[in-house]
Amino acid sequence: MNEYVIGVDLGTSAVKVSAMNKAGEIVAQQSYDYPLSQPRPGYSEQAPQDWLYATTIAIDRLILRDGIAKEEIQGISFSGQMHGLVLLDENNQVLRPAILWNDTRTTKQCQEIMDKVGEEFIEITGNRPLEGFTLPKLLWVKENEPEIWAKAKTFLLPKDYVRYCMTGKLGMDYSDATGTVLLDIHQGTWSKALCEALDVPLSICPPLVKSVDLTGNVSAGYAMFSGLATTTKVFAGGGDNACGAVGAGILQPNMVMSSIGTSGVVLKYEENANVNYHGQLQFECHAIPDSYYSMGVTLAAGHSLNWFKGTFDSEEDFNQMVAKASERPLGANGLLFTPYVVGERAPYADADIRGSFIGVDSMQNHYDFVRAVMEGITFSFRDILNIYEQNGRDFDTVVAIGGGAKSDFWLQMQADIFNKKVVALTNEQGPGLGAAMIAAVGLGWFASLQDCAKEFVHFGKEYQPNSANVAKYDQLYGLYHQVYDQTKELSHGLLKFRREN
Repeated sequence: MNEYVIGVDLGTSAVKVSAMNKAGEIVAQQSYDYPLSQPRPGYSEQAPQDWLYATTIAIDRLILRDGIAKEEIQGISFSGQMHGLVLLDENNQVLRPAILWNDTRTTKQCQEIMDKVGEEFIEITGNRPLEGFTLPKLLWVKENEPEIWAKAKTFLLPKDYVRYCMTGKLGMDYSDATGTVLLDIHQGTWSKALCEALDVPLSICPPLVKSVDLTGNVSAGYAMFSGLATTTKVFAGGGDNACGAVGAGILQPNMVMSSIGTSGVVLKYEENANVNYHGQLQFECHAIPDSYYSMGVTLAAGHSLNWFKGTFDSEEDFNQMVAKASERPLGANGLLFTPYVVGERAPYADADIRGSFIGVDSMQNHYDFVRAVMEGITFSFRDILNIYEQNGRDFDTVVAIGGGAKSDFWLQMQADIFNKKVVALTNEQGPGLGAAMIAAVGLGWFASLQDCAKEFVHFGKEYQPNSANVAKYDQLYGLYHQVYDQTKELSHGLLKFRREN
């Protein structure tokens, strides 16, 4: 009998499920979209039931359309969009739409956390309270929806909700738990001190598990619903960035991941918790047991390019658009773009900053703007890489995944702007591959995720920095780096005007 694991990648706009064999080969893959609700500026919500239905439909298609027998599916694990708040009542029923990672309504609550806890918050969690994190969302519900808060008995993150529906067992893995900023990273427990200071009942926090832990088998009810067998084992999984790092082979300190998806992530493996980025970067438990990672997030990386294309170039093929942009000169004929179109997280924790084009000139054409957007996204990643260098955290290799890894032009641009070797993967599958690897290790196919990576992760072409381009981009980056301070007050004023009018 064939044996497979399934990696469930629960993203912001769709779920993708991948069936993989013991050689790390994808034998079948299905995806299913679900809607995003933005009822007010800065709000971003989804119905948790939509994740469950989409995941179930995708798994059902693996069985019915791709011919994978349910008995062949040995294990399932998850990668999930991080930070999203799912509130459950005493019967574990959903109380309200989930508030997602890219929701920025909680600026007031973030300030309240610092007012009440101060720098001790960073000491406990390794992070500053940012709008995207889960704890500020809990406080927002407590303050703005008291009738919902009164009924809330526990909370989960997106993938944990789907896993609960599969198994009937509540839990949250450490990689996602650190992203709630309610976890004491030194003790490896929910922080009683934070809960008491912020009047959040400790009982609302779910049980903690490691990413590779078995959380149960597929329940009889879900087996009937999905077509899976009750013999299939379900493992905890991890946050999408942790799983993306596993799937990209970021398992040693000399490597950094550059991920361009809807948001952008620069992520570095950390061997222990004895680092301090003073809250500039997020610090999280890894999906690898007893290890960590740090990361900086650009809120609108691929989203900036998708926004530009959808607004100004909706009919043109995406690859053709990028190819024509590559023909424009480095620096886009003097045009700079800052990708703050939905606010920013790192290095500027600023929900109200907005993007800009600087240097617009009548000689520029459409593809100068496209190139400027791509360069601006990549400059925003360099902002994050600079924090590592300023803190003496050495690395020599950048592993690129996501949309930025699908273009030779963009890969070389990253090498030139970062002045580092950039490498892509030949079998790049993002967080879903990491989720499948977690299931494979949980089943005992491999002794560790590092051992699994030797079989599942394959590095491809290397891109070395071009010294002439490095010098030009250094000059251009010096100008880019000034834009935030020069435009912050104006940007905030314009957003205030929009909200009031």
